[in-house]
Amino acid sequence: MKLINYFRSSASYRVRIALNLKKLPYDYQSVHLTRAGGEQLTPIFRELNPLALVPVLETGDLRLTQSLAIIEYLDEVHPEPPLLPKHPAERARVRALAQSIACEIHPLNNLRVLGYLRQELHVDDAARARWYQHWVELGLTALETEVARSPRTGRFCHGDQPGLADCCLVPQLFNARRFDCDLSTYPTLLRIEQSCNALEAFQTAAPARQPDAEG
Repeated sequence: MKLINYFRSSASYRVRIALNLKKLPYDYQSVHLTRAGGEQLTPIFRELNPLALVPVLETGDLRLTQSLAIIEYLDEVHPEPPLLPKHPAERARVRALAQSIACEIHPLNNLRVLGYLRQELHVDDAARARWYQHWVELGLTALETEVARSPRTGRFCHGDQPGLADCCLVPQLFNARRFDCDLSTYPTLLRIEQSCNALEAFQTAAPARQPDAEG
């Protein structure tokens, strides 16, 4: 398998965690999202993914995009350890937690949105930061409420084994810190993050551990 990704991309980070949890070896190929205007915008990369987004996973004759679709594919083809519960209602809960991050928080704050705010709408850095912090606070507040009140929350977002939702949570908290978000009001999420980051699979997926990491 080959993972085409970027060290600081939270969507890429999710897939690296999943690959590590399943102990699946892969070749790491970097696409720099800011150098020379963004390598993801080149015609060569658009042949891989017309949306010009990372990650892209190549395995055999397959080329897969979208981090949640990639992770669910990996879970179906390599079912141990499972990243989704067996019971349909529990699977739905985990998907909802993951999608609340990947579909609600992250899209409003990813690189191309922030770039559009700056380059096309001429929003200054302070206002961009407020934009980012607003959507992160809105999303994480709801997520904290859900995991704090649910008896199905354990050491991790769902039970005592890491899964799909945890693959999304840790990268989102990493990005939130980059934009100076106050995370002190999310004690349950921070506790889950601590449990995740105690595991080698999460440690070795961290942006600072990747070959294209910048100082």
